Order: sequence, then structure tokens, then C-alpha cells
Amino acid sequence: MSLNVYLTTKEKRQHKTSGIFIRENGETKEITEEEWKERCPGQTPVRFENMDETNECYSANITHNLGKMAIAAGIYEALWRPEKIGITKASQLIEPLTKGIKLMKDDPKRFEKMNPENGWGTYSGFVPWVERYLNACKEYPEADIMVSR
Repeated sequence: MSLNVYLTTKEKRQHKTSGIFIRENGETKEITEEEWKERCPGQTPVRFENMDETNECYSANITHNLGKMAIAAGIYEALWRPEKIGITKASQLIEPLTKGIKLMKDDPKRFEKMNPENGWGTYSGFVPWVERYLNACKEYPEADIMVSR
């Protein structure tokens, strides 16, 4: 099970991607052709290409195994259940995510102890994931938030 987050705007844009996706450290992420060649020399990747126009300006995926870490950082509701606390726009996520990242970075040992035993999702993967989401919120503050759990 995973959490999928999306930011959407009124403007449509062409979505060009490498189409190469991997599961790593509790998240699905896209990598470049060069990264694929470095990781898997001599192998041809399976591609999922989408050139459709979309209102989506950002999307990301992370494992539910990091929910306890998000609770401890005070960002669970902001990430998993923004509608429950009245968050509908990306700009509303900036403050809570900034505080949560600071809390996690100020006490990494505390949060590393919350790494899931099965190894699926880690502190070292979660912090950059939240930082990327925060950066997208700053870039598209008027974007609407949608989550899928």
C-alpha cells in the first residue's frame, strides 16, 4: 500500500517523461535513460510513456510504512489526510512540511529508529521525498492537492 500525492493546476501542460520507473526505498520514482544504463547495463527498460496533456504539475508516491514517522514529525495529516485539516492548496502545505522536515533533520537518530523492520521505506528516503513535495508546493502554491491512499 502506498500514498500518492498530486498537485494540479488549471493550466494544461504536455507531460514528457523517460517512461522508466523503479521502486526504491519505499517509493516509485522515475529515472533517466542514463541512470537506467548505469544501474542495469546491457538491459532494455520497460517504458511507460505518456505524452498526454494534463493538469498535473507534480506527483509522488511513498509507502504507508512511513506513516508512524510522519506522525512523529507532525506531518501525517498534512500528507495522508489534508482534507481532514482543511488543506486544499499547495501553499497550505508549506508551513507544516517545513516544520516536519526541520524536526526530522534536527533529530535523525530518533527518526531512523522508526525505519520499518521490513526495510521498505526509510528515514533517508522519506526526508528527501518530503523536501521534493515541499519544493513543488513552493513552485506551484496555487495548485490543488489530491491524495490517493
